Amino acid sequence: MAVIFFRTIIMYLLIIVVMRFTGKRQVGELQLSELVVTILISELAAIPMQDTSLPVIHGVISIVTLVSFEVILSFIGMKSIKIRKLMEGHPSILINNGTIDQEEMQKLRFTIDDLIESLRQSGVLRLDQVSYAILETNGKLSVFLKNEEAPPTAKDLEVVVQNEKLPLTVVSDGRIIDYNLEKLKMSRELLLKIMRKNGCKDPSEIFYMAMDSEQNVSIVRKKKKKKFA
Repeated sequence: MAVIFFRTIIMYLLIIVVMRFTGKRQVGELQLSELVVTILISELAAIPMQDTSLPVIHGVISIVTLVSFEVILSFIGMKSIKIRKLMEGHPSILINNGTIDQEEMQKLRFTIDDLIESLRQSGVLRLDQVSYAILETNGKLSVFLKNEEAPPTAKDLEVVVQNEKLPLTVVSDGRIIDYNLEKLKMSRELLLKIMRKNGCKDPSEIFYMAMDSEQNVSIVRKKKKKKFA
């Protein structure tokens, strides 16, 4: 029992490391080759966890080899368009200038129900609102509305607006996030001063606090625990 426990922990930590090594896109937007690698990693990790007669190192070597090969192919794909297209394919235009490309949909085995569902997920209710719909290589549908259907921008309305600064979390559940403070080039002393200015004496009073480079602040206080009689 203890052997299985430690094998599982080792494989878990190994997979966390190798998935981080492959890059953040691996988690959010899987290309075909990345999906294959992910499936194979799960299978390779399961073997040494279940079969205690096999050394753990066999699974480690297989997973490291597979991930190294994927990283090398990704690097080659960055340098070669042909290799990149071979590994990832190319985007497919399903709606072109308001017209559905039925031949392309049939080639991809993409039904009209699939298209309608993907449009709804993009917040579009009617086909006649769409100018272009492109099926990306990661399987997501990019939707572009017709000009008359698109919401007006500040430029269309001739309104001058300032670019909004990126807010960073500086306090999370009572804990100061020093990493983001460094990005904002701010000291803890200045943060505490700003907190007191906004009515908070200590970080422990704050559930969430965000701030941008111009010191615009957003604070959510912790709810006080109810006392039971």
